[in-house]
Amino acid sequence: MRDLSLHLMDLVQNSITAGAALIKVSVFQKDDGLLGFMIEDDGCGMDEETREKALSPFGTSRTTRKVGLGIPLTREHALITGGSFDLESKKGQGTSLQAVFNTRHIDCQPLGNLGETLLTLILANPDTPDFVMTLSSEGAQESLDTRQIKEVLGEVPINDPAVVTWLMENINEMLNQTLGGVEK
Repeated sequence: MRDLSLHLMDLVQNSITAGAALIKVSVFQKDDGLLGFMIEDDGCGMDEETREKALSPFGTSRTTRKVGLGIPLTREHALITGGSFDLESKKGQGTSLQAVFNTRHIDCQPLGNLGETLLTLILANPDTPDFVMTLSSEGAQESLDTRQIKEVLGEVPINDPAVVTWLMENINEMLNQTLGGVEK
């Protein structure tokens, strides 16, 4: 994966595959150069054996191939920068994953186009799951909740062209207010 936003997209796809109805995505930036994301879902969760298998590149729950690299690559990229990685899950209750990257480390990948990634997640899943997306830095925090947006829209689909334009503008404004822009 070329950038951190693609890691985020891959990990959120795991939550979707796990049957999550609600996925909370938080992206945060600290003044000390740390950038992280947390994904919390209410999907099917994993037992300890499955969780350990998910951390290994040679273990996957997919039937289409015998390896799963999303979680192990994200973990490796976080740790190689001096960051951290945590994966917690309970069968039947959901999963929580946090990856923190030291952006000042030479091996840290760029953030990428986080705005496009967040918009793609919403538009690729217009009905379910719902998303709560939070962006924060030391001085600001912005959130977007697709449940609230859908309630206001009523019968208008969230992937209506006018709504898509509004969503992109809103996400870009959130990025400007918190992380200082669209692409890092």
